[in-house]
Amino acid sequence: MIKAVISGTGLYTPPATIDNAELVDAFNAYVELFNREHADEIERGECEALQPSSPEFIEKASGIKRRHVIDREGILDPNRLCPSIPDRSNDEPSVQCEMGLAAAREALQQAGREASDVDAVIVACSNMQRPYPAISIELQAALGIDGFAYDVNVACSSATFGLQAAANAVETGSANAVLVVSPEICSGHLNFRDRDSHFIFGDACTAILVERSDRVAEGQGFDVLGTRLKTQFSNNIRNNFGFLNRADESGVGQPDKLFIQQGRKVFKEVSPLVAETIQAHLADQQLAPENLTRMWLHQANLNMNQLIAKRVLGRDATIEEAPVILDEYANTSSAGSIIAFHLHHDGLSSGDLGVICSFGAGYSIGSVIVRKR
Repeated sequence: MIKAVISGTGLYTPPATIDNAELVDAFNAYVELFNREHADEIERGECEALQPSSPEFIEKASGIKRRHVIDREGILDPNRLCPSIPDRSNDEPSVQCEMGLAAAREALQQAGREASDVDAVIVACSNMQRPYPAISIELQAALGIDGFAYDVNVACSSATFGLQAAANAVETGSANAVLVVSPEICSGHLNFRDRDSHFIFGDACTAILVERSDRVAEGQGFDVLGTRLKTQFSNNIRNNFGFLNRADESGVGQPDKLFIQQGRKVFKEVSPLVAETIQAHLADQQLAPENLTRMWLHQANLNMNQLIAKRVLGRDATIEEAPVILDEYANTSSAGSIIAFHLHHDGLSSGDLGVICSFGAGYSIGSVIVRKR
């Protein structure tokens, strides 16, 4: 029987970084400008004064200390508070394609493969920089892959949904090897003027190579034992940006055209749902939580991850059991759980079990149980 194996992973990390203190300085400067410009309305009660933020608030609320971004100057300009990413001509590689190339090449190198060994490319991420032609097909061409490609968007669960699609393609024989690439430019859809969310996201790109087990040397990579997907509709995380926006000018520039969420509701509703999904997935595989050596969870919020791990294991997880990359990368949407996997799978022994799990808007949850070969 053909089984799927994760044979290599790659990571592109933008060189520019912003720590919490720098981000807060820019945000607080904007707050001062806003409150000064709207002083009369605030005094008449027609407008609410904005409140400053602090590095301590951000770290306590999220566990984030800094983030990598495509551009820092535009984000840190109080008069802009938005990354500056120049448009490119149609003859140049797109930004997401460029990020994807770097991550994909590392995944191929780690697996000991060439692009000619790959049959398909899935670009799976929260926001594509254009509707068509698909970023995946552009990346496929840039890599020189003869096969097929398509884009997938299931918000923060995109990478694990893409991973299931790749495993299915391999196991049904429609492909021998599939690249799943997640070029997340989260800073582009983040509202840096919102105190409750301006610190959440960072930028990064991951790549995963999934191959037939009979093509991968024994002891290399991770067997994919099973995948599980779950969705449940919710408006608590939303982004209404899209091509229909121009059909109603009154909505242009409104906050809902960027990332918005009701954080407390998300925390309360998603945490138990994720834990239950992982536990049910393990049970279906005739595994118990104590069989897990590692949990590579979606990196959205430290408190949420700790709660989910505790619900799954029945106790607090150690940092080795549930690695955290939030402090360095912030929330990188679907790339987060893959970054954790990429950076924290060394040291596992043959037979060790782990789960890659991402979750987010939708609600959507993707769980992938793997075993070290």
